Amino acid sequence: MPAIPIRIEIVSDVVCPWCVIGYLRLRNALDRFSGRLEARIHWLPFELNPQMPADGQNLREHLVQKYGITPQESIENRQRLTDLGADLGFTFNYSDDMRMYNTFNAHQLLHWASGYDRQTELSLQLFHDFFHQRKNVGNIEVLATAAETAGLDPQEARTVLREQTYARPVREQERQIAGQGIHGVPLFILNREYGISGAQEVETFERQLQQLLDDDGSE
Repeated sequence: MPAIPIRIEIVSDVVCPWCVIGYLRLRNALDRFSGRLEARIHWLPFELNPQMPADGQNLREHLVQKYGITPQESIENRQRLTDLGADLGFTFNYSDDMRMYNTFNAHQLLHWASGYDRQTELSLQLFHDFFHQRKNVGNIEVLATAAETAGLDPQEARTVLREQTYARPVREQERQIAGQGIHGVPLFILNREYGISGAQEVETFERQLQQLLDDDGSE
């Protein structure tokens, strides 16, 4: 019996640690349905900090201001994320001088990458660039290099970003997402019917994937 195709939309930001953790847990769950489900993944834009200036802000300072956490809580949170990432094969490389950046350009590039079916490759590269390499994922050259690593044309990526080719459709997607009452990420939407909010455990994703099979009548 052929694998059943499923559409998975991931509302995400490339500077969101829980987004990469959630995706990796989803991927682990999908691996357990290999041959039974064929996932078609689409990444949708969400800016955690749409007003962030181009040169960014110190990450710890930003988190203290935005969420009111103490520096000690910030240290503890970073260690927890680092440990969770290591369990999933992803490296969080936090430092005291790490900065938060504006991600609107990154979302435009991801929108462009969807036309080449390379969104997931580009998303993973941008997660790596930000959390491991601590790069400015709003910078055109950083993004063009990420595009090339993901198998895309870096010169076309530069042109898309310099001309802001996809600024309008990305803004429209963001408005639609906000209009649906979505105010946090990650959010995983399966077959435009089932929603999983947050970086849930692998077992949570497995249960929902099994439900899709049961609803299809194939299991």
